[in-house]
Amino acid sequence: MEDNWISVYTTELIWQAEIAKQILSENGIEAVVINKRDSSLLSFGEVKVYVSEDDAEKSKELLKPLSLE
Repeated sequence: MEDNWISVYTTELIWQAEIAKQILSENGIEAVVINKRDSSLLSFGEVKVYVSEDDAEKSKELLKPLSLE
């Protein structure tokens, strides 16, 4: 992952991050899932989806239906 990648989606559930990554992939956007959950307990922490800074705005639009905000 390069320096100009930014987080466009955050969740506590790995499967939601994988769905977000798939949506982006289907729209031609390369995405990376980074799991920052505690590796021993898996009871807290976040899973983030990162994309290139150039794809950030389009990615956020595509992922709006997944957002609970």
